[in-house]
Amino acid sequence: MASGAFPPLLPKVDAILVLDGDGNRLAGKYYGDFMKNPSTTAAAAGDGADTTTDNAAAAQSVEQLRNSFEQQLQSKIGGIAAKPDAAEVVTVLGKTAVFCGGSPPGNNGGGGDVRVVHVGPAGESELVLAHLVEGMYEALSHLMGGSTDRAMVLDNLELVFLLIDEHCDGGIILETDGQKLAGSVLLRDEQEPAMGQGMEGQGGGGMPGQAPPMQSGGGMGGLGMGGGEMTIGQALMQARNQIMANLNQT
Repeated sequence: MASGAFPPLLPKVDAILVLDGDGNRLAGKYYGDFMKNPSTTAAAAGDGADTTTDNAAAAQSVEQLRNSFEQQLQSKIGGIAAKPDAAEVVTVLGKTAVFCGGSPPGNNGGGGDVRVVHVGPAGESELVLAHLVEGMYEALSHLMGGSTDRAMVLDNLELVFLLIDEHCDGGIILETDGQKLAGSVLLRDEQEPAMGQGMEGQGGGGMPGQAPPMQSGGGMGGLGMGGGEMTIGQALMQARNQIMANLNQT
């Protein structure tokens, strides 16, 4: 399908990162070609980059590229504490990075030092990206019992990766509501072991008593929305539902 078929309201996310206070990646995913093609990444840094810089970037591995990007990101967001409902915005290598969390300088171990970062194209709406990252940060806080510090996140990495998958698939946002995201993650965490036990006991057969995984964020029709204004989350969900309907028709 041509890219022009996607509604403009649907945001494109290039990466979702969960970083500690020092900028180390605790969890995260990169989507599409972002930080996968060294030559493309070097070109994204600016058309004025010299040949030596391009060749050096091309020699780097994908992981080295990502680490370098995250170090540059940390140099801009380090020491900034973004409130859960007031994301901060920076630009790194031509990309828009929006984040929540972090501790202010001198606050050792207080509150939560972990930051949730969403990286999108330079032309992506900062307000939309802020809405996305605030929703995921809220869900992370719920899952971690209100404490988003490094030790807590490391002890619950499985839940963090489940959260990323419930929030985004292939760069397409699936759900933005923090409470719904947290609920979906906990449901999947409970169901997956039960499904594995059921498959062993029944030889791969069906499980009549097993409830299907919860589908986050249903269609707009059931909400009874009138002709008034929609929130950003509702507009994104409506756009996503329209895309899925179009794909099913093709």
